[in-house]
Amino acid sequence: MKKVTLISGSTMGSAEYVAEHLAEILSEEEFETELHHGPSLNDLPKEGIWLIVTSTHGAGDIPDNLQPFADELSETDIDLSNIIFGAIGIGSSEYDTFCGAIRTLDQKLTEKGATRLGDRLEIDIQEHDIPEDPAEEWLASWKNLL
Repeated sequence: MKKVTLISGSTMGSAEYVAEHLAEILSEEEFETELHHGPSLNDLPKEGIWLIVTSTHGAGDIPDNLQPFADELSETDIDLSNIIFGAIGIGSSEYDTFCGAIRTLDQKLTEKGATRLGDRLEIDIQEHDIPEDPAEEWLASWKNLL
């Protein structure tokens, strides 16, 4: 059984709901899941599969509950070469910094040696009232890459 560690960063709760929804689907499909809302780097396994789900707020900013994690990635000399990850961002295309948070985290993880599996999903709330729907569709393809 493969284990997926889901990491969410959310200001208003939408990314948290998406992460919980995807964890439920993965569990139903025989994956072991572990869900973290705004974890510390020390809370997470240093090998295996991570699935990052984050909203963007302000000027492309990482949500407050995930900012300490992002800071740890920047400030720590950690090797994440044993991590493969999926990346889902939620934002509004009304802003120039659309999905800036997931783009920043994607870059930070890659710089630390982690490998993104598949394409990054960027959900535009202007097109999708329910972000769980495109995330579920993306997950169907992504999990087949595992």
